[in-house]
Amino acid sequence: MVAAILALAIFVGAYYFIATEKVNKVKVVLVGAGIMAVLGLIPGSDVFFSEHDGIDWNVIFLLFGMMIIVGIIKQTGLFDFLAIWAAKRSRGHPYRLMVMLMAITAVASPFLDNVTTIMLVVPVTVVVCDRLRVPAQPYIIAEVLASNIGGAATLIGDPPNIIIGSRAGLTFTDFLMHMTPIVAFIFVVFVLFTRVLFFRTFRQDGTHIAEVMALQERRAITNPQMLVRALVVFGLVVIGFCLHAVVHIDPAIVALVGAGLMLLVTKVDVHEVLQEVEWQTLVFFMGLFVMVAGLTHTGVIEAIGTWAAERLSGNYFLGATALLLGSGVLGAFFDNIPYVATMAPIVEGIAEGAPDPETAQALWWAFALGADFSGNGTAVAASPNVVAIGIAARAGHYISFWRFTKYGLITLVLTSVLAWIYVWLRYFL
Repeated sequence: MVAAILALAIFVGAYYFIATEKVNKVKVVLVGAGIMAVLGLIPGSDVFFSEHDGIDWNVIFLLFGMMIIVGIIKQTGLFDFLAIWAAKRSRGHPYRLMVMLMAITAVASPFLDNVTTIMLVVPVTVVVCDRLRVPAQPYIIAEVLASNIGGAATLIGDPPNIIIGSRAGLTFTDFLMHMTPIVAFIFVVFVLFTRVLFFRTFRQDGTHIAEVMALQERRAITNPQMLVRALVVFGLVVIGFCLHAVVHIDPAIVALVGAGLMLLVTKVDVHEVLQEVEWQTLVFFMGLFVMVAGLTHTGVIEAIGTWAAERLSGNYFLGATALLLGSGVLGAFFDNIPYVATMAPIVEGIAEGAPDPETAQALWWAFALGADFSGNGTAVAASPNVVAIGIAARAGHYISFWRFTKYGLITLVLTSVLAWIYVWLRYFL
């Protein structure tokens, strides 16, 4: 009991400093993780070897591999090409540009996974906003929110879905049948809602539009031969991601092999590419995973789940509601990947007591929707959030914890309510 209280106190204290940004977040998580280690609140050396009770190296190396791939593609000028193309197609209209970027993000996220999509789209967004001389922060935030929504549609779109699919025996087709329809509907509602959510952003300045419209996007491609080779390798990586459930090769392995192959065929300078890696983001994730491991090891998260399960009393609609809304709240603060890994066994136990398979699956879908959408809750609730904020900061477009979170919380409430209505109508009415 004492260990659990200490772990929770350290986590809350660290979260306070991350939220208030009084101390660099990397320093905070490293100090927090170090204190937990010294006090024996983490599972010893297992923190380095267990993805459920420590650092999830699959996530770390997936990010690392994709950062290298994006860094190489960036050298070809493709991002500048796409930025000019998007700016010209939107004719500089802010809302139209945001819708285009969100649509690209939401359509790609279910197939590339939302972390990969954000790594590809955010650099394009930075370039197009710099060209139009408009702040990039609102567009980046909108893309991350759209990515977390769109990624929920498929088994491979969001890392929590892979964990849930594996635990519950749900296939890629199951996700298409149960998750994709509601995710598509919620995304359309969200696109319409962004007109209100970001209304202060949509002030059109025609000063630089004519300048952008005169640009020739094809001239942005600096090395066509290198681009072709890079895109061929990238296409193979995408195929590898899509075949994950068939060939059972982890996306992290696919990303690392793709990164190595792309380095080989493009013959770029390795030192230049490694400078594009967001090392601070990777270290932040490692520290955060260790702190969450402390909560898991001391039984904090399990106690919360067990407490909730005991109060369901056989009311499975109440259980689905608790899983959806509860996951939305808890996942927003604990990072939804380790949260799902910790809660999945508890959900499995609840589902096993369901009267029929349909009710059991309804509990899993409620859990998936809540966990996926919880990624929008705060700036550190999901991998795409942290990655996007890191890329933006490096490009000179700083996004504070609270600037992201104020938009994210509103989006979380909207999506959670719509998802709850869907679960009620489809599975329990």
